[in-house]
Amino acid sequence: MTHVAEIVTFKLTDGTSPEEFVNLSETTEAFVRAAPGFTHRQLSQGEDGRWTDYVIWNDMETAKHVAAQFPQQDFAPALMAAINPESVEIRHEYVLWKMTA
Repeated sequence: MTHVAEIVTFKLTDGTSPEEFVNLSETTEAFVRAAPGFTHRQLSQGEDGRWTDYVIWNDMETAKHVAAQFPQQDFAPALMAAINPESVEIRHEYVLWKMTA
């Protein structure tokens, strides 16, 4: 089975701390975890301040469907207010190889 990676990169708005953003991100957990086809998710921050939200889905249809529903959820306004909209890049890519410990 070929999985799909949803990769969202962005910067936070001025005044939003990493701790605040992680707390806001945790409010999305129930929605993402309940979505059929969810496999894995991780959130990271680079030294340059850029963040990456990396989600693995079972297929492209599910990934795009959940991405379309995400902004309509109750948690979305607060989460989106913490993200600089001009910095957002969203990609969906097929996972062709993976390695685990």
